[in-house]
Amino acid sequence: MSRGLFITLEGPEGAGKSTNRDYLAEGLRAAGREVVLTREPGGTPLAERIRELLLAPASEPMAVDTELLLVFAARAQHLAGVIRPALVRGAVVLCDRFTDASYAYQGAGRGVPEARIAILEHFVQGDLRPDLTLLFDLPVEVGLARAAARGRPDRFEQEDRAFFEAVRQAYLRRAANDSARYRVVDAGRPLAEVQRTLDGLLPQLLESRGG
Repeated sequence: MSRGLFITLEGPEGAGKSTNRDYLAEGLRAAGREVVLTREPGGTPLAERIRELLLAPASEPMAVDTELLLVFAARAQHLAGVIRPALVRGAVVLCDRFTDASYAYQGAGRGVPEARIAILEHFVQGDLRPDLTLLFDLPVEVGLARAAARGRPDRFEQEDRAFFEAVRQAYLRRAANDSARYRVVDAGRPLAEVQRTLDGLLPQLLESRGG
């Protein structure tokens, strides 16, 4: 069955995913494509409430399995309410983070076995996977400095450097193991240079799925 195009944007803190997602959307809309902008965790009212639980610092420590299950609960709602309906319409879905983030943050960062994450991935998503993943990569210290400049850190941003180094390396390993799906973007460069890279990707995206 013909469907839309599912593009995810991944990367550690401060990589500029949201800014570049919006920039990419402008180019796609200018070419006449319907674009749906969304994010994880979140994307629907209920999933956004789960996001608040996941990100807000709290006096009660969150168990690792609780965190993982909340992420996939939000993802199930997101898929049902936003992503799948948009793809059926033929839209381009640009999603700020998806399941690769679970492998990076809960897997490499928290130490959850990849096999456990894979079970939930199959249960929640079935065969649905992104058509393209843009990995915005940059040194951990640069990303954390950018994130700190945004204001009070959330529960994840309060983790130590070793956590984020593990997250970054997990992303890079996944990109190396699936080069057909991933495009690695050097997000440590000035924004204008990053966006020129995205401009170069637009023709390929517009040709996808009959665009």
